[in-house]
Amino acid sequence: MFFRSRPNTVPAAKDALPGRQSDMDVAPSNFVNSHPLKGPYPDGMETIYFGLGCFWGAERLFWQLDGVYVTAVGYQGGATPNPTYEEVCSGRTGHTESVKVVYDPAKVSLDTLLKTFWEEHDPTQGMRQGNDVGTQYRSAIYTTSAAQADGVNSSRAAYAQALKSKGLGTITTEVAPAGPFYYAETYHQQYLAKNPAGYCGLRGTGVACQIGTGAVV
Repeated sequence: MFFRSRPNTVPAAKDALPGRQSDMDVAPSNFVNSHPLKGPYPDGMETIYFGLGCFWGAERLFWQLDGVYVTAVGYQGGATPNPTYEEVCSGRTGHTESVKVVYDPAKVSLDTLLKTFWEEHDPTQGMRQGNDVGTQYRSAIYTTSAAQADGVNSSRAAYAQALKSKGLGTITTEVAPAGPFYYAETYHQQYLAKNPAGYCGLRGTGVACQIGTGAVV
């Protein structure tokens, strides 16, 4: 965020910063709805993680959706345990800025979450999102079940065709089973609810993703 330019290659694990053993000290509850950030969550909730550039604006996209129980921001997809924001910004941890989305699949479909993800950023940009450049801004989806992975891969294939039909580039989104999610500092959590005029650099491609229209009932 704030138009930073960072390294554009994810470091090998042996070259990543060492990090630390202790967890980040983070607020216990979500600023928007007071639900617990780290759980426990109600029975039946599912979790998926999205990286689509600066996590301030990305998180707001998902907490606004009916059926999303709680969101949190953090660092994911890298090698450094319990990194700080400054360490992630250095490009030496391998993490991307990620949004944890805990949702009720009886109220909001995976398709709705994926439609939001694909349409609200540009997944063809590699190690950047707009003016935010570096590995921490790469597009990513981290799944927690085989069913999620199937849905993600199907939606990616469909959206790739939609982008191609409009003359746009190849999707570079990283898709993988979820590894460790390290919560970001409290001041980053629900940042745009606390600072409504704060920075949000997200820009979609303008191409619709035809994979779902709303809640499951």
